[in-house]
Amino acid sequence: MKFTENAIMALRNLSGNKIRSLLTMLGVIIGVAAVIVMVALGEGAQRKVTENITAMGSNLVMVFPGRGNSRGGGFGGGEPLISSVLPVIKDASSHIKAIAPEVRRNFVVSFGDNSMQSSVIGCNLDYITLRNYQIAEGRFFDETDLNARSRVAVIGSYVAGELFHGIDPVGQYIKLGVFRYEIIGVLKEKGQSGFGNSDDLLLIPITTMQQRIMGNQQLSTVYIQADSAETVDKVYNQVYDALLEVFQDETKFNIRNQAEILETVQETSKTFTLLLGGIAAVSLLVGGIGIMNIMLVSVTERIKEIGLRKAIGATKWEILSMFLIEAVGLSVTGGLIGICLGWGVGAVVSRVTEWTTVISPESILLSFGFSIMVGLFFGGYPAYKAADLHPIEALRHE
Repeated sequence: MKFTENAIMALRNLSGNKIRSLLTMLGVIIGVAAVIVMVALGEGAQRKVTENITAMGSNLVMVFPGRGNSRGGGFGGGEPLISSVLPVIKDASSHIKAIAPEVRRNFVVSFGDNSMQSSVIGCNLDYITLRNYQIAEGRFFDETDLNARSRVAVIGSYVAGELFHGIDPVGQYIKLGVFRYEIIGVLKEKGQSGFGNSDDLLLIPITTMQQRIMGNQQLSTVYIQADSAETVDKVYNQVYDALLEVFQDETKFNIRNQAEILETVQETSKTFTLLLGGIAAVSLLVGGIGIMNIMLVSVTERIKEIGLRKAIGATKWEILSMFLIEAVGLSVTGGLIGICLGWGVGAVVSRVTEWTTVISPESILLSFGFSIMVGLFFGGYPAYKAADLHPIEALRHE
């Protein structure tokens, strides 16, 4: 009995039991689709966060208040940073292009009857350039506003939409606490980031924030821009050494660069993606058990046929291959349908939820290859059982 004849017979048997074959494939279909969708979600999240970290600015080194070990520690919460460290940082390296200190707090802001809680950021003139923000309308505050501690604000597009509902914000006044601040500009939309909504913010002069609102010289973060990608590590080390000389204790400050943050996020995202893919792959194993159960039923139903084939000269290999082809045919067909389903579900999820999904060829090949292995593994035992039947006992089977 030739291989092609076995294949034709296996396909005829599968097509003759369409409903049973479809139900058998269902586990494989769901498993393959689940793996593709879960990996697509994980890789999409990784890409989105990577884009957002890159969008923070280029060639950045960041200094935070102290908490734990300064290299790779947390993001603030311990020893405070104060403005007196800025000259130290500036003099630490000749490769520093710009420095942008930030004081960030959440406040309720209001315009008329509309109010919301938003991030209010006190910053200097270099902040929007260093952080890749752009002015959509109006202007950014200038040196005069900074020196005069002016009550002026530049708002993000999300705040503009939530508070003003189509009214031109520029020239309007919002309330921050008990004081009114004039809106002098609106930022271009930047979108969601892995750390929140980049458009949900108000920028005010850092002098106004520190002296009129906070009443101290504390800083939340200091962003430092190196003059090139090649000098980022050098700036990082020089600033670290300068701060360590001032603080005499590396736990009193935190210093990170984008590469470190990006590497940490990517490693976390990869682990998350593998976890999702592994959970989804369990359903493929369930599908494999379904294939084995149905193949065992098929062997039981066709014992006399197997005995007759062996009696007229069919070898063990020919009987084995006949049932293996059926099992692999189920898993391959289920895998192909699962790929189409996974692709479709990924596209729908991306469109409906606006969550970035990345369907990679690797996830498709991995899930499809795994589905074939499932067919071979779980179809192997029923096929071996069929091939091992004695022809006389099989013909006598009732």
